[in-house]
Amino acid sequence: MARIKTLLAEGKTVRMFGLGQLFSSKLIEVVGEHGEFEALWLDREHGGLTMRDVELAVIAARGYGLDPIVRLPATDYATVMQMLEAGAGGIIVSMVGSAAEAEQAVRWAKFAPRGSRGLNGSNRDGRFGLDPLTEFVPRANAETFVGIQIETAGALEEVEKIAAIPDVDLLFVGPVDLSQVLGVTGQFEHPKCLAALERIAQACKAAGKPWGIVPQGPEYADRVFAMGCRLFVIAFDIRCVHAGIQATKTRYGSFFKPA
Repeated sequence: MARIKTLLAEGKTVRMFGLGQLFSSKLIEVVGEHGEFEALWLDREHGGLTMRDVELAVIAARGYGLDPIVRLPATDYATVMQMLEAGAGGIIVSMVGSAAEAEQAVRWAKFAPRGSRGLNGSNRDGRFGLDPLTEFVPRANAETFVGIQIETAGALEEVEKIAAIPDVDLLFVGPVDLSQVLGVTGQFEHPKCLAALERIAQACKAAGKPWGIVPQGPEYADRVFAMGCRLFVIAFDIRCVHAGIQATKTRYGSFFKPA
């Protein structure tokens, strides 16, 4: 299933639910029952998700048509391979420092002739060996989603080269780390941050690639949407818990008034 790739290719907006702090397959089912999210963001960079968690998340997500994408920390070949063999629809690689590192990530995620991923069709991605390798390999190469985060000084400096790499499907902005690199930590509307976003947007437009972001509020989301952003990690598990607790306290306000 390559739902994200298809939607983005059609110019449609992709809404992701982020999960990393509070893993539960039932939570994924709840999100699925609510509908209107196209994909699930599984955070292994800042979250504590285990390999087993990813496998269970993939099963739950697939049941609701959610495309499960794993956000990885600065990583290695084995980690990329394991996420894909667990059935993830793709990866987003963080802390990429150059076009060369982005190209390496693509090669780790793709089988020959495009890449160097080791071939084993007996895992979830190959339907546990039911798919002939002659069908599995080209399908996996075509459908596996690879996103590259632009959040380091090196990645921003080479963003045009990264966007132009074949089989890089998306550039993803890490706004917090990007603001830190630019010396204006947390000032997401600072001219330096906005200029960086514009450069990323133009690089993607020139390369015919989409880009995504963790929006810093609805007005910010509208701003970057107008700039061409089409993938949004628009909700996170921990933030939804905070919002739910606050909504409950507001609803039962008389019980929570200061003494």
